[in-house]
Amino acid sequence: MLTLPNLLTLSRILTVPLLVALLWPAEIGARWTTGYALAFALYCLMGVTDYFDGYLARAQGAVSRLGIFLDPIADKIMVGAVILMLAATRDIAGIHIVAAMVILLREIAVSGLREFLAGLQVSVPVSRLAKWKTTLQIIALGALILAGAVPQYAFVQMIGLATLWAAAVLTLITGWDYLRVGIRHMD
Repeated sequence: MLTLPNLLTLSRILTVPLLVALLWPAEIGARWTTGYALAFALYCLMGVTDYFDGYLARAQGAVSRLGIFLDPIADKIMVGAVILMLAATRDIAGIHIVAAMVILLREIAVSGLREFLAGLQVSVPVSRLAKWKTTLQIIALGALILAGAVPQYAFVQMIGLATLWAAAVLTLITGWDYLRVGIRHMD
């Protein structure tokens, strides 16, 4: 249970409150570029641990039920917390909130669907397109955090918002794919 991959996954979950705390002063109106820079570094570190926990688990033959359970939860907690903070700080604002909400709603819906299907002992593997969605989502949120650290480079925020919309489009497509699979197993 306490394998290195599982510890890396747990570290991502336990680090989310620190990530939120680093972005918090901006929520109350202070432009704290140092906080954003530290949050970006922490976010990147969390992304690296996300990669390595899966890689190490497969390479060491240490894939565990706990890891399979916790890894997507860790991802959803991190993504949800960052989206909520970036919306609170108005780094995601206006019409861009729609893209963020699409991502959040899909994460919740697919989690519920997976839980329902698990009760029926139906496995829903992660598609390649869903992995691309996750990659774009992680890049978008990272760019939006970085944009707070370097506000003089407006193109960073533009890249973040454009990538957020691309992730939202893939979110709709992959969410629909999961829903189609789920509907087949509902009465």
